[in-house]
Amino acid sequence: MDPATLAGLAFAFGMVLMGILVEGASPMSVVLPAPMILVLGGTLGAGLASSTIKDAIRTFSSLPKYLFFKKPDLDKTVDTVVGLADRARREGLLSLEDAARDVDDEFLQSGLQAAIDGTDPDDLREMLEDRVASKKALDKVIGKYWNTMGGYAPTIGIIGTVVSLVHVLENLAQPDELGHMIAAAFVATLWGLLSANLIFLPLGARVSRVSELEVAHMEMAVEGLLAIQAGANPRLVGQRLRSLMPPDLVKEAA
Repeated sequence: MDPATLAGLAFAFGMVLMGILVEGASPMSVVLPAPMILVLGGTLGAGLASSTIKDAIRTFSSLPKYLFFKKPDLDKTVDTVVGLADRARREGLLSLEDAARDVDDEFLQSGLQAAIDGTDPDDLREMLEDRVASKKALDKVIGKYWNTMGGYAPTIGIIGTVVSLVHVLENLAQPDELGHMIAAAFVATLWGLLSANLIFLPLGARVSRVSELEVAHMEMAVEGLLAIQAGANPRLVGQRLRSLMPPDLVKEAA
């Protein structure tokens, strides 16, 4: 599991907490139910209003997947494809029938099975590339949903502050309470900015990055599968696939 997002969020909120303590204030001074409910609830509502029920369900149900994302092992994928290419070249494509069941990668497995079943190379490429495009489109929708809420949150925080300040003006006859009420009014703005920049926007960026890594892995698998189907030289297949890997990983695999 790549813990970057969880570690980053914990560190960011930790720094906010430390800043509050250094100022000599109490953390509970910013943990006020009313502004938090207004900002978070309003942002979730605005996000839902700008999309569809299905998109909202998909976005929140997929959150654990993106938070606990395990980066694809490109080097392992290359070794698997090279091994399959070597066997297919020596024994024929049909000899991979049993080996296909042992492939851990679902995308690679299904593509390999399609190749074994005799799918035309052009049709196989089109089918696999369509799956990649569908994956990218779905991730784009999820990432946009988080980014959209990140755009709404600061403005809704300002709305919360205005609502609280209206309450302050209604109680000018109580000067002893004005300081506390004004401070509480600005907590809504704080939560609007904090939730946008420490929760929603980072999650949107996380989805985009995870999508990039998964799509790169799928595109490598596409090239590998087509090479296996074509009966390409395993050594050349390995070189071709490693050329698609990031330079630092190529050095490690060399």
